[in-house]
Amino acid sequence: MSEQRPPLPPFTAETARQKVRAAEDGWNSRDPVKVSLAYTPDSLWRNRAEFVTGREQIVQFLTRKWVKELEYRLIKELWAWHENRIAVRFAYEWRDDSGQWYRSYGNENWEFDENGLMKHRFACINDLPIKESERKFHWPQGRRPDDHPGLSDLGL
Repeated sequence: MSEQRPPLPPFTAETARQKVRAAEDGWNSRDPVKVSLAYTPDSLWRNRAEFVTGREQIVQFLTRKWVKELEYRLIKELWAWHENRIAVRFAYEWRDDSGQWYRSYGNENWEFDENGLMKHRFACINDLPIKESERKFHWPQGRRPDDHPGLSDLGL
């Protein structure tokens, strides 16, 4: 039997929101192996100008990412959905090893297989240097608390 990652397509507004929150929670874990399991074994990504294929490359990519992007905290928000596709907008905050803070903004387009695994991920991202005092994502490392504001609530 193939591995499944519910909710499965075709998505409704509710199941698309569940899928987005599950992705946010996974990425906020900063566990590259755990995150890679949400993708098909041959998943194709475009992340900025980097192309990634398959779970092994996903793990390598995320490992490099989270070595560089310290104190990473992410919020994703559903933008649109149709059948087996979801579009999200997101922002995340992080600092580099010199102490410079950034807020990275972006959009992702996702396509899922029938088992709910993501087979395509296309991400466009821009980084904005910010002061530590301008940070808006304040929770302990890990899952964003349910009562923490989302992107729209924060005016982002």
